[in-house]
Amino acid sequence: MKLETRAVAAEKLIQVLKSQIEAAKGQASSSANMPSAELKSLQSENASLKEDISLWIKKLNDAERKNGKTVFTSNDVVSPKMSENEVTAPTKCSESTTPAPKGDQDKKAEKKPKKEKAGGGAAGKPAEPEAPIDVGRLDLRVGHIRTAKKHPDADSLYVEEVDVGEEKPRTVISGLVKFIPEPEMQDRMAVLLCNLKPSKMRGIMSEAMVMCASTPDKVEILSAPEGSKPGDPVEVEGYTRNPDAQLNPKKKIFEACAPDLRVNSNKEACYKGVRWTVNGKPVTSQTLTDVNVK
Repeated sequence: MKLETRAVAAEKLIQVLKSQIEAAKGQASSSANMPSAELKSLQSENASLKEDISLWIKKLNDAERKNGKTVFTSNDVVSPKMSENEVTAPTKCSESTTPAPKGDQDKKAEKKPKKEKAGGGAAGKPAEPEAPIDVGRLDLRVGHIRTAKKHPDADSLYVEEVDVGEEKPRTVISGLVKFIPEPEMQDRMAVLLCNLKPSKMRGIMSEAMVMCASTPDKVEILSAPEGSKPGDPVEVEGYTRNPDAQLNPKKKIFEACAPDLRVNSNKEACYKGVRWTVNGKPVTSQTLTDVNVK
């Protein structure tokens, strides 16, 4: 006999035994005057039936386990009249329909693509290459020294007022007291470097530098050619004049050019042997030759 058939038979037997027990209980309750001997007999039969029920429940459970069925731990016996369709499986907990927190939704949401930069993502305008370091980066101009006087706090310095072709004259400080008498500093033409970064010298801001032929013992202010005017640019053939608005001290552009600034044997100021000119005429020293320009 198959396990399913045996299980069904066991369930039917259990049901019959339960019916007999209920009938016996009814008789006991309705027969208060039942002899004690009969009552004891019924109670004994009742206990025996309970043992039989427990035994058959155990056998039923064992049979169902061997047959791969789920066995409930409850002691209640399912009525044999109940069909398999009427025994409902435990209801699963319904999935929560509560919306996820907004923060979680944000995490799951796809990231928005980054906006492209103006110009359709094309590379920005490339930086212009820096001009070569040469005399073309220096703003050398003709200047007119209107007045000069000694610095109030430094005996070796002159404070000069110089016209370099701009709206207002510039204040220039030069350490020329030892080399040039004060009367010779008045009302004279010169050549100045005009794009150095202004710097304070003993409390007064200097805005340019007077260019001189120089030795340890003698210094001469370079002379602009006759007919020059304040603001006239100094040109050097072969070098494009494109001066920086202001020389960056960190790049040391003037310092890089300085060793090649010299006066030749003809008293002409030169850069790498090429003459400085103003309107086609040379810039010169008064007497010094083959010396550095500072």
